[in-house]
Parts: sequence; C-alpha cells; structure tokens
Amino acid sequence: MLSVDQRYRFIYKPVVFAASLTPAVLLAAGAFNLLGQSLGPDPVARLLHACGKTALNFLLITLLVTPVRQLSGLTHLLRLRRMLGLFALFYAAMHFLIYLILDQELDLHAVLQDITKRPYITIGFSALLMLIPLGVTSTQKMMRRLGRRWLKLHQLIYVAAIFGVWHYYWQVKRDVREPLLYAFMLAVLLGYRIVKRWQARRRITSKSGSATAPERI
Repeated sequence: MLSVDQRYRFIYKPVVFAASLTPAVLLAAGAFNLLGQSLGPDPVARLLHACGKTALNFLLITLLVTPVRQLSGLTHLLRLRRMLGLFALFYAAMHFLIYLILDQELDLHAVLQDITKRPYITIGFSALLMLIPLGVTSTQKMMRRLGRRWLKLHQLIYVAAIFGVWHYYWQVKRDVREPLLYAFMLAVLLGYRIVKRWQARRRITSKSGSATAPERI
C-alpha cells in the first residue's frame, strides 16, 4: 500500500496538476478552433475574462488550503498549496500577456497609458507584480534562504487577492453580482485568519497572565 507521501507524489499532485492545466488547454483549443470549440465573436475578450477569472479562482483556492487543513486535520494538503499558487500566477500572467499581445498588439505606450490612467488596470497590474516574487521565492531553497522574511513576503498574497477582486469589480460595468460573490468569499477566508490570529494571541495572553498571577497577588 502506498504511504501518504507516495500518494501525494504519484497520485494527488499529478491529478491536481492536470486539473489545473485543463482551463488553459480548453482555451487553447477554442482559440485554434479545435475539438469543435469556439471562443465566440470576440475571442480576445473571452480569453482575457477566462484567464483573469481562473487566476482569481486559484488565488481563492490557494487561500482555502490553510482553513481546510486546520479544520480537517489533513496536514499534507500543504503539499498542494505551492502548485495552486503557481497556477494562480500562471493564469494571471496569461491574462496580462493576452492583454499586451492580442488586445494592445505590443503597443507599450498604450499599455503604459492604460496602467497609469485606468485605475482598474493599475490595480490589476499591481496584483500581478505582487504575485511574481511569490512565485520566484516559492521553492524550498528560497524558503531556507529567506527564513522568517519568507513568511512576511508571502503575506503579499492577501493584498494580491484583494487587488484581484477589486480589479474584477471595477472592470465590470453593470452586473457586479459575481465580483461581489468573489469579494464575499475572500472576506470569509481573510476573516477566518483574523479570528484564528486573535484566538492565538488571546491564548498567549491568557497563559502569560496565569503565569504571572501569583506574583500580582
């Protein structure tokens, strides 16, 4: 029988990798009109929306790993978190590259104008810039090299997720129900962390108070 380590290495990780790559494969098939699929009358807009939304999905799934691990006791889920985070970066980068190459046709002047003058693009580009160092420093070697600084750096994922949802909300002009749903899910994930941190600090304060209580008496 396979051990837990072996199951994650040979079964769970390959399955998650294949599932995570599926949206990109389907979009590529649609872009080249393969398998009878089409991206509709405005393929660039469809690609932009799909990649951006998929990046947000992976950001939220990455943030979901810790609560699920803590509530279920499945500690080995952490083995999947880095892969999910890297796929969030992958789809966010694809979102930007489609905008840069297909939408703006590599007109860097127009892109810079958009980034500086259109707030929703500014905040979306900022989210991408935050995800890049997280991807670069996601290896075990970088974790050891950075030490505690690695944890502080990787807290940028919270800001990147907020900026990503904000970017989506500002981009939608009329029906904001879906961006608000993403905002609600993100609020739950961040709220869970705030509550857990508050509980941890309270336990530490309680233990400290108990230890010093005899001296005060």
